[in-house]
Amino acid sequence: MNILQLLNMMPGAVGQGLIWGIMAIGVYITYRILDIADLTVDGTIATGGCVAVILITRFGWNPWAAMLIAFGAGMLAGLVTGVLHSVMGIPAILAGILTQLAQYSIDLRIMTDPVTLHSRANVSINLRKFPVALSSSKVLTAALDNPIWLMLLVTVAVIALMYWFFGTEYGCALRAVGANGQMARAQGINTSLGKVVGLMLSNGLVAFSGALLSQYQGFADVQMGRGAIVIGLAAVIIGEVIFGRLFRNFGLKLLAVSLGAIIYYMVIQIVLWLGLTTDDLKMLTALVVAVFLSVPNIKNRLLRGKGAKARA
Repeated sequence: MNILQLLNMMPGAVGQGLIWGIMAIGVYITYRILDIADLTVDGTIATGGCVAVILITRFGWNPWAAMLIAFGAGMLAGLVTGVLHSVMGIPAILAGILTQLAQYSIDLRIMTDPVTLHSRANVSINLRKFPVALSSSKVLTAALDNPIWLMLLVTVAVIALMYWFFGTEYGCALRAVGANGQMARAQGINTSLGKVVGLMLSNGLVAFSGALLSQYQGFADVQMGRGAIVIGLAAVIIGEVIFGRLFRNFGLKLLAVSLGAIIYYMVIQIVLWLGLTTDDLKMLTALVVAVFLSVPNIKNRLLRGKGAKARA
């Protein structure tokens, strides 16, 4: 096995990890802060990518402006899930599945060919013709246009904004909604509205990540978000298991999530380097998540066992 080949694969893993890390921060908001398992993200990341690519290639939009619109599209998806759950009383998991299902058709509509009026499952970006914010073709260069530098700045900006927002009075109220809904309602907090806002913010970040990912890989596809929730959960769990005892501050917890996504993709590259085929990646992802989810439970059992021996 060529170690140089593995080293050449690592910058790409870091670049992808940083992009998916933003998506994982969105997952963290619903999974840890709101205590909601939101499956909308599988569809939202594809919607964000489709919106960004169409705005760039068909309408000639600036890529950053296209990403802001993609963020808004993700917020709309979160709004739908929030209304289905909070207003119509549909369980959160089912509400996310329903929104995700509808997004598939919406994404096909977004990418419909304007000439033939035929729906398309994917649209590519001609990098020579259209400007993009970042591209995987430059991930091995040492220049300033390497996407890793840009993604580091974007990640720091996202973490800083989330740290500021959840430190405000309303942000603390959202955290209270997830921590203890009954107590939050007793304090006069509209928990239903809080869940809707949290879902909108989460899916906005996920769609923004999808817009970045579509530019990075050079195309958008309606299936690009399949399994995204598992990758997001993997990043959250890996970050918590490895950095949980060190990172107590809320901002550092978000950083741990981003680092978890990077570690996840580095592990994936190492396994591929060892000879595993890409057909087995979904199974590997499930195994990685299962292993890291079980680590806290194993630690607790070991600690209880040591405590019992000490008392004996």
